[in-house]
Amino acid sequence: MAEQDLVRSYASAIFQIAEAEGVLDRVTDELFRFAKAVEQNHELRTSLTDIAIPAERKEAVIDELIGERASPHTRNLATFVVAQGHGRELGDIASALAELTAESRERVLAEVRSAVEIDDDTRAKLAEALSHATGKKVDVKVLVDPSVVGGIYAKVGDQVIDATVRHRLQELREQLLRVKE
Repeated sequence: MAEQDLVRSYASAIFQIAEAEGVLDRVTDELFRFAKAVEQNHELRTSLTDIAIPAERKEAVIDELIGERASPHTRNLATFVVAQGHGRELGDIASALAELTAESRERVLAEVRSAVEIDDDTRAKLAEALSHATGKKVDVKVLVDPSVVGGIYAKVGDQVIDATVRHRLQELREQLLRVKE
């Protein structure tokens, strides 16, 4: 089975389980955030993907990280994927799940990075603004990323909207360099 088919199959199975249990939105959001956190932390990613580390230890790591902050469904599904030896694909599976969830509502996925947590009201306003900017209805998944510094970075399909302080400073720097020439 090709990796892309495997990812899509796992995402589809998780989608069906979470939908049947009535926890699709929560599981999608929690698994997406957990998987992205794993992707960004080399040590954590290694501890969940190293074949030399026993499955029990990997499960303990997941329990320690997710604990009571996520639903038991999310914890169990993340543990299952890792125990099956697909920890490396967890991020892709979570992204595919988020896309399936968005598609089921005739929407597209918007991955947003912010330096701080975004409340539900701001998330709704952001979804509306991104919908207006892209011409598509969007489901927003927010990742806290301190490297953003301020503002937001949003990716909707192939479209990127970079409204971060870092990006604005880079643009200003480039303008100043052009003026000096």
